Amino acid sequence: MKRLTQLFRRSGHAPGAPSPEDQAVIDAFRAMLAALRSPEPWTPGRCQDIAVRVGPFIERAHTRPGDDHGPDVIAVALQHPGGSYAPYGARYRKLGWLRCETTKILGIWNPAYAPLTHAASGLDLPDDVGMEPANYAIYIEARKRDDTSKGYTLLRLGPYTQARHASQDADLLDSALEGRETTAVPGFRISARPAPFDVSDHKLFVDPYDADVPALLDAAVAAVSA
Repeated sequence: MKRLTQLFRRSGHAPGAPSPEDQAVIDAFRAMLAALRSPEPWTPGRCQDIAVRVGPFIERAHTRPGDDHGPDVIAVALQHPGGSYAPYGARYRKLGWLRCETTKILGIWNPAYAPLTHAASGLDLPDDVGMEPANYAIYIEARKRDDTSKGYTLLRLGPYTQARHASQDADLLDSALEGRETTAVPGFRISARPAPFDVSDHKLFVDPYDADVPALLDAAVAAVSA
């Protein structure tokens, strides 16, 4: 925005049409204002990045099914305005999935919002972006060794209140499953992976804090092998 301020200070005294460089800045500013006045509405289920408010800034975010009942909260991952793999994007990815109130959603992401992001101002994202970490889950899956698109979900564990707990338990389960690859479900590889919790399937999940996970896994394997 500093560039824009300098332009308008100068434009009040310099006669003639603006230079091509200045005209590009003016056009970008007008596009940003137009996008802010009439944001493209976001509706649940659309696979498009959205614009969310983070304090006085606007950030780009990926969406996925929410981890709360009802339409008021969804899970999002903040993204660098230039995309997931932009050089400045590491700090965004470190935050992981977050619980975002839908009232913070401006609309579908528009590149015209980029000047309003932390990155455009040369700022790092704050430690507190006003969103709690999303709930996580573990999926224990059996997949064909020769075709990973075919397989079974044997067990779903969740919700975990902290992502690191889900990652730790997934690693422990993977270690425990290593010796069972050829005997549990012949022709399939069994593995555990952490992922954000999807409330729309909440009835399919088992509470990881109260359940006897080894016993449940044995029962799931027996059901598939029968």
